[in-house]
Amino acid sequence: MGELEGRVAIVTGGSRGIGRAISLELARRGCKVVVNYRNNREAAEKVVRQIAEGGGQATAVQGDVSRGEDAESLVKATIDAYGTVDILVNNAGITRDTLLARMTEDDWDAVLNTNLKGVFHCVKAVQRTFLRKRYGRIISIGSVSGLSGNAGQANYAAAKAGLVGFTKTVARELGSRNVTANLVAPGFVETELTADLPGSMMEKVIERIPLSRLGQPDDIAPIVAFLASDAAAYITGQVICVDGGLAL
Repeated sequence: MGELEGRVAIVTGGSRGIGRAISLELARRGCKVVVNYRNNREAAEKVVRQIAEGGGQATAVQGDVSRGEDAESLVKATIDAYGTVDILVNNAGITRDTLLARMTEDDWDAVLNTNLKGVFHCVKAVQRTFLRKRYGRIISIGSVSGLSGNAGQANYAAAKAGLVGFTKTVARELGSRNVTANLVAPGFVETELTADLPGSMMEKVIERIPLSRLGQPDDIAPIVAFLASDAAAYITGQVICVDGGLAL
């Protein structure tokens, strides 16, 4: 039996990249996983099949977390399927990278609505259950861009920086009910979000990383699983960088 046996987890944006790795890792450790996706149903169902083939339980639930009603429906679908929810992983995120001079208001709003407001909606939707059962784990996926900034990512960095303050506030507000809230801040990770970056830029990025390589989704998933476990019961309000030393 895994250390998370019987726990129920929601992973937003759980169908690909870091979210996929987190979904698979939580399932491997015994969680029943709700794989949330916005558009790519096929990818989400593939993750569900992989979990089932490994002997786990999972279901895919469509929803755009930038919409409050979708976040509420996601939590309701989870409770309908598995009776409760114990863990919320706020992973859903998008990028619309461009220099500030070229950034449109739509570019700004789209990223803030998904990457920051989406977390607000999901925590609001799940907190009643957590408070009632006096247990919950909230793990949000931030970014080193939210700690140090990054040219061409004013919208993304602002959203991820906002998650720092939001996470610390949630940790203070919900801690007395045995609900923890932490933020994992990856560096550059090989996913679809970084696949379009030119090779010359990637070479410069790798030069800045003490471990001399990009991260992989599987580098991020274990720390999320740890923060979801009872071993991390006394850790809350923390920002943990998983970045190969990039933010040093």
